[in-house]
Amino acid sequence: MKDRLKWIDDFGFIGETASGHALIMDGGLEHGGRNRGARPMELLLHGAAGCMSYDIIAILKNSKEDIRDLWIDIDKTQAESSPKVYTAINFHIVITGKSIKNESVERAIKLASEKYCSASIMLGKTAKMSYTYEIREQN
Repeated sequence: MKDRLKWIDDFGFIGETASGHALIMDGGLEHGGRNRGARPMELLLHGAAGCMSYDIIAILKNSKEDIRDLWIDIDKTQAESSPKVYTAINFHIVITGKSIKNESVERAIKLASEKYCSASIMLGKTAKMSYTYEIREQN
């Protein structure tokens, strides 16, 4: 199966992924949409954050780190005129677990951001990418 995007109405679309999942995109009310789904540019950021998260978790688990939670807060800057590409993106990665080593997290982020996460590497072609993190201890 191929990926497919189908126009619903106004500025609403339903996407079907090659893996068989659906997603909804829509424009904001201020742009003629109905606000029924994420904006396409938001999905780019979330795709990259998901890719980074997947890789970081896999690397930390392979390193036998006791990771229990992870989330990424995303700060971004877009160009002011069209095309309004992202010009700077920071992924702030928050990891919760027990006795997780800084070195393991730094290695996981480096590998994810420079070798494995195709989505963030692709965004890095137009945006200045940065990565910060914090580790929160959980008993």
